[in-house]
Amino acid sequence: MPIEITWKTWIFEMQNQIRMLHIKDIVTITFTLFAVIDILGSIPVLIALKEKLGRIQPVRATLASGLLMILFLLVGEPFLALMGVDIHSFAVAGSVVIFILGLEMVLGVEFFKSEKSTQAGELVPIAFPLIAGSGTLTTIMSLKANFNFYDILIGILINLIVIYVVLRSLHYIERMLGEAGLLVVRKFFGVTLIAIAVKIFKTNLGI
Repeated sequence: MPIEITWKTWIFEMQNQIRMLHIKDIVTITFTLFAVIDILGSIPVLIALKEKLGRIQPVRATLASGLLMILFLLVGEPFLALMGVDIHSFAVAGSVVIFILGLEMVLGVEFFKSEKSTQAGELVPIAFPLIAGSGTLTTIMSLKANFNFYDILIGILINLIVIYVVLRSLHYIERMLGEAGLLVVRKFFGVTLIAIAVKIFKTNLGI
């Protein structure tokens, strides 16, 4: 009887350790993706796009971003290989779009000619490359080598909730910053976006 109790106790402790291990993995994945997506740092860009597009639909933009991330989790590398595109070329293409976004913010000119329909704008450049950009998608593929599929999926879903909350709160953030505050923040983050784009470009070209 004591042996049976000890055995059951050991199994129970092992199950708890496995659960804790998964929780730690989910936390690691969640924070890694949060840092790469940098939705808080993208707020000035999103506000600028909201003004240009008229509005951003949080649900649609979040779903589009989530769909891209989950698709890349499932078939990212095989799909790029099928198209004859390597991950470095994909990252360089994304960096060009980010660079143009930064120029728009700094110079106050319009390169992305938007229509009043926000559907296209929620895909490019909001869902890609701003939220689910080349950095996010390559990070997801890298995580697959070290973590469980379902843990990564949960990490993505948690980040999508954060993205939705931020997109939903853009109006309040805009009011809080005011017109002058928005202008200063937009110029600063425009330069930051250009710097990020140049870094991605250089890294993936091996310069």
